[in-house]
Amino acid sequence: MTWQYNGKLFKQAPDECEGFVYLIHNPSTHRYYIGQKRFWTVRKLPPLKGKTNKRHKRVETKWQDYWGSSEALLSDLELLGHNKFTRTIVKLCATKGDLNYYETKLQFKYDVLRDTRSYNGIINCKIHRSHLSKI
Repeated sequence: MTWQYNGKLFKQAPDECEGFVYLIHNPSTHRYYIGQKRFWTVRKLPPLKGKTNKRHKRVETKWQDYWGSSEALLSDLELLGHNKFTRTIVKLCATKGDLNYYETKLQFKYDVLRDTRSYNGIINCKIHRSHLSKI
């Protein structure tokens, strides 16, 4: 199952984006999940010979295979099969702050904690104005 963005298949992580906010939906039960996923992570490497500072390398996550962190959603995926669900990228985000902001904004917009169709069980966010992109 692939990701969709603006009605098209999405296969390549843009270098300028930190990640995306997404919606996973089961059209037959009308249940859904709103979350975020990062395209990149930083791996710490040992220092070069004779040096003391660790090196850092930006590597791509396994975002193509990601299905969320909700136990209820993952249980339904196993029970019903991945082909019963759609995965849609709602927003590409330039910073981690943008990811947190837009995920939380969407979760409150859809009132995910009160909506019985939602797989979301928690809204967890801490955002500072300086973490948001200027766009």
